[in-house]
Amino acid sequence: MNTPIVRLYAFILLLFAALVGFTSYWAVFDSTALKGETANRRPLIEEQQVKRGFIKTSDGVTVAESHPVGGGAHPVYVRSYPQGSLFGNPVGYSFVNVGQTGIENSENAVLAGERNEFSSILDQLRGIPQQGNNVTLTINSHAQQVATQALQNAIAQYGINGAGGAVVALNPSTGAVDAMVSEPGYDPNQVKNTSTYQQLNSDKSAPLLNRALQSTYPPGSTMKVVTAAAALDSGKFTPNSVLSGHSPQVIGGVPLSNAGGEEFGDINMTEALTASVNTYFAQVGEQLGTSTMVEYMKRFGFYSDPPLDYPPIEMAPSGPYNSSGDLVTSGFDVGRVAIGQGGAEGQDLTTPMQMAEVAATVANGGKLMQPTFVQQVTDSDGRVTQKLSPHVQSTPISPQTASELTTMMTHVTQDPQGTAAGLSVSGNVPFAGKTGTAEISGSLNGVNQPWFIAFAPATNPQVAVAATIERCQGCFGAQAAGPVATQVIDSLLNGG
Repeated sequence: MNTPIVRLYAFILLLFAALVGFTSYWAVFDSTALKGETANRRPLIEEQQVKRGFIKTSDGVTVAESHPVGGGAHPVYVRSYPQGSLFGNPVGYSFVNVGQTGIENSENAVLAGERNEFSSILDQLRGIPQQGNNVTLTINSHAQQVATQALQNAIAQYGINGAGGAVVALNPSTGAVDAMVSEPGYDPNQVKNTSTYQQLNSDKSAPLLNRALQSTYPPGSTMKVVTAAAALDSGKFTPNSVLSGHSPQVIGGVPLSNAGGEEFGDINMTEALTASVNTYFAQVGEQLGTSTMVEYMKRFGFYSDPPLDYPPIEMAPSGPYNSSGDLVTSGFDVGRVAIGQGGAEGQDLTTPMQMAEVAATVANGGKLMQPTFVQQVTDSDGRVTQKLSPHVQSTPISPQTASELTTMMTHVTQDPQGTAAGLSVSGNVPFAGKTGTAEISGSLNGVNQPWFIAFAPATNPQVAVAATIERCQGCFGAQAAGPVATQVIDSLLNGG
């Protein structure tokens, strides 16, 4: 036999084997990754021929639906969003030219009615068309409206230099997201126009950014709830533990003052949280030490994305970030991180979702429930195929610690000396809260980021909220963010 021919034959066989191998790899072994590739538009094109399931709120308001475009036996379906910008974040959008985001992305397999290969082949043989399933969200439409209007009003009144903001409301006992608003928002109906999408994507105000999950901000004094939780739960402090509230005090080698330079004598932890005394909680942070603070931050969900049914690329973890943008577990000024501050070696930065989870954990007796957007899923015939089943994500603190913290946080809102004493909810129901006013470093003097986290009622809590505004001139948490949170609480306590 001719040797060159044999070699050529062997080479052709090798090429053929490689072709079969690579084809099998992409078609079988790595088909999921290929299908999820953002540059791969084929799944979206195929899904246009499927009537995508609708998305509704927990109170029955349709927020996303599909309509046929063109005639024929196989029409193309296009998505529309009847509520416009009200649910732009977090629902997102789904269009073949720009892809998918938000809940439209995370619940895509359900909404598109995806089936396994065996079922798909059987249905095709029987002539059964692929149909999408319907998703009912945990979000209440009225609470969403109230949250949106309250946040917009607060930004208009207090915000400066194109400020935005966010608010998140959770059901403490189930993890259900009752409301989530990011401002400025956008109308997803406009996204299907490529030029409009490009304008939105390049807008300096970042309307496509879901600030509730993607933006991290200095939490200010709301972080003192985490510090107090670590102090009490570790057994190193009690609500009656006394430290000096003198201002200033040297923390991390640098003088630290209380807000406005306010002076306190020897005070206990309850009094310090009620009046939000920086020097007290900075000392607590130093006495606990970095490892204990990091341990409890991780227990509350810091340092990782929340296990939410949402695209990971559209969420950000909370924690101390250094000047390089990396999360750090050591080397930072633990006293300042304990009060929601920090420096180049580690600045405390959190998402509104994270701080809502902190409030929800205390409200739920120390248990942090896994957050979720999905109340239930139904098929095209209306049969329920999936229902919300609450899961405990972690137990950051003991029931006793949660009870002590609830009492302390209730002093913040009910005590005449509390930093949130001017706030109230429906029927003057006692509720627990914590204010925060973070100074924006590197900005003009007096530019702050106001926060407020709360849950209500103080006994048998039904809702936990975090609200923040990005930039305001000389305002404070109770003044600017507080009314946003309490209005959302009112709407949910009154049945949405």
